[in-house]
Amino acid sequence: MRQITSAQKLIIQTAIVALLLIGCIAVLMPFTGTLLFAAVICATTAPVRKRLLRLCRGSSSLAAGLISLMLLLLLVAPMALLSGTLADGVETAILYFKPMLESGLPNDPPAWLAKLPIFGSDISDYWHKLVASREEMNTLLRQLLDPTRRLALATVSLFGQGLLQLVLVIFFVFFMFRDADTYAAALHTGSRKLAGELGERMLKLAIGTVTGVMIGIVGTAAAQSLVAMVGFMIAGVPGVVMLTFATFFFSMVPVVGATLIWLGAAAWLYDGGQTGWAIFMILWGMFGISSVDNFVKPILISRTSSLPLLLVIVGVFGGVLVFGFIGLFLGPTLLALGQVLIREWLALSDNEAPSI
Repeated sequence: MRQITSAQKLIIQTAIVALLLIGCIAVLMPFTGTLLFAAVICATTAPVRKRLLRLCRGSSSLAAGLISLMLLLLLVAPMALLSGTLADGVETAILYFKPMLESGLPNDPPAWLAKLPIFGSDISDYWHKLVASREEMNTLLRQLLDPTRRLALATVSLFGQGLLQLVLVIFFVFFMFRDADTYAAALHTGSRKLAGELGERMLKLAIGTVTGVMIGIVGTAAAQSLVAMVGFMIAGVPGVVMLTFATFFFSMVPVVGATLIWLGAAAWLYDGGQTGWAIFMILWGMFGISSVDNFVKPILISRTSSLPLLLVIVGVFGGVLVFGFIGLFLGPTLLALGQVLIREWLALSDNEAPSI
């Protein structure tokens, strides 16, 4: 019988290891986003874990259970309420606009619409033109309602998907939180074996960047939602709790996120004849809610590096497309981490370059 040579044995071993790695990657691929997000949460909440361990007298399982319960109450419960509210709102809007498609628009526009400054008279004239032309009116309504309905349903679907993702993330967080010491030791050992002191330095830099960006994103959203809650209470807008949670989640979408909430509240106030409070809500939203992002986020992320607005926008929308709802958090975090590591690598390359 022919014996296997050492070269052939090495090839077989390499092939087995490669197949095993491919199999592991294939199994973990559907959970890549949730696992990464769970790891980000564990890295960000490391100080909380130390305090919980002291309170739980060193029981890591009890500490992991407490942090999982806190995440369920702070993230999943509001998300479930918000998803249900959005679904009811879409259904109500469809029922509201359905008679317009069947019987057409009223002969006269709403009084508040005609009283709008600058554009009110033009909108009123166009309204009468649409009423006179049934075919043109139906075409316009279909053009407006179909994309709006699809967008609203897609938003509800995104929040529903995000709810399931968050539950799965918290499930992973429990085990990562419980065995955090083991995973941390493995990361330090692996980074040291791969690149020595440089690997450990890069690992420390990565953890600091992830923590800073997550605190910046979530902290800014929390600050905006608190400022918005105060404005809603002062203006007497109903559903303050739900609007506050909606502001928290939507404020993570750059540029227009929180604006949709406070502008909608201002429109509701104006439609109810409370013009003064509507103006107050607009001013509060512009100079209070939206301006928080310009002051709080740089302070919170200053311990790492400032994150360009373009990188935030690409990270948010690209993250949502790739990972779903959790991409709101994960996308900007990954891009910020990549930016910092590339800068460090370029700086290291420049320092190591021979002088001429």
